[in-house]
Amino acid sequence: MKALIVIDYTKDFVDGNLPVGEPAIAIEERVVDITKQFIHNNDYVVMAVDLHDEKDHFHPETSLFPPHNIRNTAGRELYGRLGTLYEDNKESIYFMDKTRYSAFAGTDLEMKLRERGITEVHLIGVCTDICVLHTAVDAYNKGFSITVYEDATASFNAEGHVWALGHFKNSLGATVTKQTR
Repeated sequence: MKALIVIDYTKDFVDGNLPVGEPAIAIEERVVDITKQFIHNNDYVVMAVDLHDEKDHFHPETSLFPPHNIRNTAGRELYGRLGTLYEDNKESIYFMDKTRYSAFAGTDLEMKLRERGITEVHLIGVCTDICVLHTAVDAYNKGFSITVYEDATASFNAEGHVWALGHFKNSLGATVTKQTR
């Protein structure tokens, strides 16, 4: 059994308060297509979305990044066509808040996956070398097999993106794949 985890593909991370910018915009079609495929196959789909509170000055990211993905703001909404896809398929997608880089840290994600017999996680979204990376490391440490889509992940930093893809493959034993044309 497998699950798709879509990580932080929100307005703030694509073109908002903490934008990856063009690399994140460029993967929109692929993110949507992969998500549609998992929905169509009745696989478990998770939207793992960063959540911060405006007045939380103690969160470690406060000193590292500008305010982003603030509760009840437009910046926290899923970006573009992914938002529409989610709205049209809410009943078959698990939307979860996360307050750390990893989708596993302080969430019920592992429990949700285990109760469904899921042993394989597929990761897409942003940022390849931050939240996707930390989610992959935790998935590895919890014994899940991992697939990362090179053409459905993006980062602020091109070198960081490439480094993370190598790390997934060489240190975590993940399958790194992309669509061939």
